[in-house]
Amino acid sequence: MIKVANYKRNNTETYGLGATIAMEYLLKRREAVKAVIIHPGFRSEETISKIKEICGNDIPVSTEEKPFNILSKKENCFVICVIDKKPERIKDGSHMVLVNPSNCGNLGTIARSCLGFGVKDIAVIGKTSADPYDPKTIRASMGALASVRVEVFSDFSVYAERFPYNNLYPFMLDGSTKLQETTIKKPFSLIMGNEATGLDPSFKDIGRPIRIEHSSDIDSLNITIAASIGLYEATKSCE
Repeated sequence: MIKVANYKRNNTETYGLGATIAMEYLLKRREAVKAVIIHPGFRSEETISKIKEICGNDIPVSTEEKPFNILSKKENCFVICVIDKKPERIKDGSHMVLVNPSNCGNLGTIARSCLGFGVKDIAVIGKTSADPYDPKTIRASMGALASVRVEVFSDFSVYAERFPYNNLYPFMLDGSTKLQETTIKKPFSLIMGNEATGLDPSFKDIGRPIRIEHSSDIDSLNITIAASIGLYEATKSCE
């Protein structure tokens, strides 16, 4: 029997909920998987066989129902992988920078978009921001977090000091130019603000602020959509 507990930010382990997510971690970050739990009602023998094959003799696999009652109330969740939380450091290069994101679902979705556009390093600014290791974040990423690096910085200045040669592009209205009129140069940092408040006005004096033009029928774009548009344009036209 594998012991699990409701997730808390200071836990040393987290959980990937769902067969797809478990397979992503087993295939892309096997060294972080501590155990796999399969629901007795799971009927995909092919998937079960594949999981057991990848786990081999060094990753425990159990079949039990209780952990699902603790971690997931959804009837369509049949596999849980227990993941070791190891601090990560993002690498030199282009980054997505999220300043005080508050929603785990948005963070996970943006991580998936980053992977889709080849940006594998994400900086999260703010110790009280959405937790990149939260099972909700992992589930929203559909396992993409197994393939990207996420590092949490206490303050933007700490991030900027470590990557002084990145070209900074805050997404905001004040002092900005249109995204389609901006030539984004590598290595770039696409800087997105909090879902509700956006970026602090001080960011207008950082790098080259840009904005995504949209009709006056809405006041703003959802951060996940804005991030995806920014990633598309950056990776399409960057030098």
